[in-house]
This record gives sequence, structure tokens and C-alpha cells, in this order.
Amino acid sequence: MTAGPHTITAGIVDLHKAAGVNDIYKQYSVEGNINRIEIIGPFDATGPGNTPSRGKIFSCYPATDDEQTGCAETIVADLAGKAFRGPVSANDIASIMTFYYAGHEEAGFESGIQQAISRILIDPRFLVRFEEEPVHLSPGDVYAISDLELASRLSFFLWSSIPDQELLQLAIEKELKEPGVLLTQVDRMLRDEKSAALVENFAGQWLYLRDMETVTPEEGEFDDNLRAAFIRETQLAVANLIQEDLPVTDLLNASYTFLNDKLAEHYGIDGVRGSHFRKVALDADSPRRGLLGHGSILTVTSTASRTSPVVRGSWILENLLSAPVPAPPPGVETNLDGNGSTVITTSVRQRLEAHREDPVCSSCHSIIDPVGFALENFDLVGAWREYDGDARVNPTGTLLDGSTVNGPADLRKALMGYSELFVETMTEKLFTYALGRELAYFDMPTIRSIIHEAEENDYRFSDLVRGIVTSEQFTKRVKGGTDSMAVSAPENNSQVQNLPEA
Repeated sequence: MTAGPHTITAGIVDLHKAAGVNDIYKQYSVEGNINRIEIIGPFDATGPGNTPSRGKIFSCYPATDDEQTGCAETIVADLAGKAFRGPVSANDIASIMTFYYAGHEEAGFESGIQQAISRILIDPRFLVRFEEEPVHLSPGDVYAISDLELASRLSFFLWSSIPDQELLQLAIEKELKEPGVLLTQVDRMLRDEKSAALVENFAGQWLYLRDMETVTPEEGEFDDNLRAAFIRETQLAVANLIQEDLPVTDLLNASYTFLNDKLAEHYGIDGVRGSHFRKVALDADSPRRGLLGHGSILTVTSTASRTSPVVRGSWILENLLSAPVPAPPPGVETNLDGNGSTVITTSVRQRLEAHREDPVCSSCHSIIDPVGFALENFDLVGAWREYDGDARVNPTGTLLDGSTVNGPADLRKALMGYSELFVETMTEKLFTYALGRELAYFDMPTIRSIIHEAEENDYRFSDLVRGIVTSEQFTKRVKGGTDSMAVSAPENNSQVQNLPEA
């Protein structure tokens, strides 16, 4: 086996039970199992091998001793330019080369390159994204950031990584800020496979997919394969939205989802075979349309032992409609599961209705509970059910606007009636992610403007991103302000905190 990454698989084949072709799709128990795979070696290795990481480092390789210093300078200039996200000076290269010489003297060319890389990786310009303030401005003055700084903001927003050569070259030539050029780069970057980082990081935070990694539902059918399938379904839905540049409201009412055999069986959907995910069309009345039918959302909004209409309702109001509900007042009993000494046979809904008899609790629960009740046909891991304990599931409720819902389909239609609120919420979440800070009241006119312009094109994802990256908040700074990525900020704005970059 050569050096570098390899995909290694192992399987147990039961020749006695695999009687027909279709049997490979069946789940059955096989005697024996695979505990681990060990790779031993290397044996008689003559060098480190040609790995992808070495290929990115060694842009050249000296054939003779006389070529070593020149090649090392080429490698240092290339790596430092990428690490510092911009051109490097002769002094920069000379400083790094002192580490190369020390390593070279100790153990030769590759040791010198190793020491040079170590020097690059501890440079503050690699560890921190600096944005230089003009010296001639007064504190509170607004100014445009440089093309190179804009390139970094853009690449870390859309790729969670450094700018590529095309983006850097435009920034070096000071062409990136030109409106046509900037928007062309946005479109290119969204189409690039590196935009998968936007799915993993933005969707992972907004839709709580990161929480799916650690949930432990007390449900026998739940395992790590189902956990991975839940996460993948939602990731693919967001990725499809980005790659196809669909209206963001598609997340609420998509006529399709992404399934493999494991997830399709869990959802009760026939005709899906194999472990690979594929796009599956859904009926108009399918409970799986949109995010409300995703197992990931339904699981992270449940407790370990049961569903939680309160958590589900609160999550939808806050994360999809930007309408957070207040915390319960002090002293209110919120435990619906008893003290463990008696067997509870009533449904969660029946227990919540008893809880709502307290007027102090009713004011909030009358807003939250009907939203959560509409999803009660989904159990704690998103499987469809008709009964909760001994009681038949009752998914009916009256929303705050007076409309009646009876199950997930009605709730989905109700949310589509407030699709503008959903678009506003998603824009706020995306804007927060792009800026790396909390939003403030002076950001809201910009958000409204972005939404208004995106409305003409049915609120497509790219239009929201375009509005964000061309906004003053994204392209400008306030000198010496407490909020370094906001404009029009009040002079004394201590309540806005600087948060880590997205």
C-alpha cells in the first residue's frame, strides 16, 4: 500500500442467506463481527511517499544541493502568501528563511522546510485576521476595508477557509470591490465544492445539527447509523438549496427530501434501496415535506425519554420565525415526568394541559404548545405514531392568530403564511454568521433592504448572500469602535459584543 489516504472497507458475507439479488438489501443478523482493522507498517520504507499534503507543500524539489536555497525560498513565499492571505515582502521571506537555515543545518532540506512551516504557523498574521485602521481617521469614523481584507471576510464566510488564488489575485490587483467582480466571485464561490463548509457550519449551528452528534434518545431503534442519516438529510437539503439557488422558503415546504434505505424505512417510505442518499419526491400531503418532517429537527427538540411540544414549539418560534419566548418564571414546576415513583400513563399533551391550568403558565404555553402539539404524531426520534402511551395522539391546536391546525401539514401551511418572517429570520442568522457578531437595532434597516431586493427573485439564497456581502456592515469598519464590523453604530454602544468570527 502506498503512502497517503486510502479508503479501506471490510464486510462479512453470509453465502447461505444471500440466496437472491434482492437479499443484499435486507437487514439480517450474521454470526461474527468485525471488532477492528489494523494497518501495520511501513516495512522497508525508502521515504515519506508522495502524499497530497506533501504535494501542496513542495511546489518544487531540488535536484542538487545548489538548488536547495532557491527552492526553499519559492516554497516559503508560496506558503506564507497563503497563510497570511496576501503578498509577502522580501523581509518576511528573509525572516522565515532563518528558521529554514537552522533546520537545514540540523538535518537537511526537508527539516529546514519543516522549521520554516513551524515559523509560518506561529505568525500572528496566520493566527489572527488583522484589519488595519487608517491612521488619519478619528475614532468613530467609518472607512472601507481593503480588497485583501474583503477577500478574507468573503472566503471565511462562504468557505470557512482562506481565499484561493483567483480571489487573492483580484484583491492584490484591487479589483475585488468592483460590484460586478465581487458578485461574480460570490456566485463562483457558492458553486464551488468548498461551499459545503457553509452547510456544515452555518446549518450546523442554525438548525442544531451539531447537537445531533451528542443526543442519546432512549429509543431502541435509534443508533449511530440513524443519527448520521438524520444529519445527512438536513445537510443535503441545505446544500441543494445553495447549489440549485432555490427560494429559501423551499426549506419549509420542499416537495422532496434526501433518503437512504435506513432513513426511508424509519419514515415508512417504500422504494428506497441502498445506503447511498438520493433525492426522493414527496406527496403534497406528506408529513416529511420541509424541515418540520426531518428526523434531525424532531430529535434535537425532544427530551431523552419523550417528545416535548414545549421545546419543539419554542424552537420553531425562535429559529424559524425569530419570535423567542420568555423563560418560565421562578418557582414554576416544569417537570412533567413525575418523581419516578409512579408509572405515568397520560400523554404528554394531557400533562401539559394540566400544567396550563396555572394562569401564570398559560400565558406563554398558549403560544408555544399549539405549535408543538401539531408535531405530536412524530415520536422522540421522528417516527410516525398514532398513540402516545395509552392515549391517541391529538395534534390539534389554535395558533396565536386564531387559525386552527391539525397535524404537521396544517402547521407547515400556517408557517408558509408567515414565509416573510422565515426569510427575515434566515437572513438575520446568515448575517450574524457572516459578521461574527450579534446583530443590533442599527443593522435592521440593512436586513429589511436585503429582503426587499431579494423579494423580486422569490428570496433565492444567492440574493441574500449578495445583499450581505455588499452591505456596509460587511465591507466597512468603524475606527476604534467597540463593534468593529458595524457602521452607523452609536458612539457609546457597550451592549454589542464582539463575537468570534464565524
